[in-house]
Amino acid sequence: MRYRVGMWIRRLPLALFVVALAVPCGSGEAGTPVCGVKVVNSYPHDPGAFSQGLFFADGFLYEGTGRHGQSSLRRVDLETGAVVLEQELAEEFFGEGIALHGERIIQLTWLSGTGFIYDRSTFELLGTFEYEHEGWGVTGDGRRLVVSDGSANLRIWDPESFEEVGRLRVHDDQGAVEGLNELEFVRGELLANVYPGDRISRIDMVSGKVNAWIDMPGLLGPRLDGAGVLNGIAWDEVGERLFVTGKNWPRLYEIEITGCGERPFPTGP
Repeated sequence: MRYRVGMWIRRLPLALFVVALAVPCGSGEAGTPVCGVKVVNSYPHDPGAFSQGLFFADGFLYEGTGRHGQSSLRRVDLETGAVVLEQELAEEFFGEGIALHGERIIQLTWLSGTGFIYDRSTFELLGTFEYEHEGWGVTGDGRRLVVSDGSANLRIWDPESFEEVGRLRVHDDQGAVEGLNELEFVRGELLANVYPGDRISRIDMVSGKVNAWIDMPGLLGPRLDGAGVLNGIAWDEVGERLFVTGKNWPRLYEIEITGCGERPFPTGP
């Protein structure tokens, strides 16, 4: 197996103006709240990136991409969309979600049952680990890793041993929520893309209940050739900014959640 860290720059044209979009809030089936969104900024995003995982740290976006022969881990300049550091996966692996834990970055693969551990700064491969289920999304809060496998179940992993130490079944008022995909913690609440589609669930990590839905079917505007579903959530804890993008989308959006009370998220850590 060969791994290569490559340095390359890809520049995309900047928008001439800030995209503005408001999706009204309402209520979903059986009373589950549906939040609105407002786009407050728009940034270039590599349309060749089949986005599988996303997080924000150190002033950069970190992105995991998928597909055989195209999977990678990337550090991306937010303002320009330029990839400033990349670790490519061998062709046999289909890259999936990524998460930061301390000085390490964790990356899952879809069907291989193999996870990768990288140095946060250099992307040097530090090791691998195995698991016995599909790998979709992964995120962490410093104490645990939370992993999705495309079902309604979230697996709780020990972040050092990668052993499963718990499981949470996600549901709304209609029953189990299948297709949980890319994940991100925001002030103690878990956000999860639901595949396929352009909606995000806001999950209570104690009960597994969906507190609210965030629907964004018109975020990208007319769906461009090759652009797929919404998949990619990143939270800038310092700047309190929320970013979303999708598979092969040419743009990444900074959004505000509206219609969910005075504070869109819990006030906890």
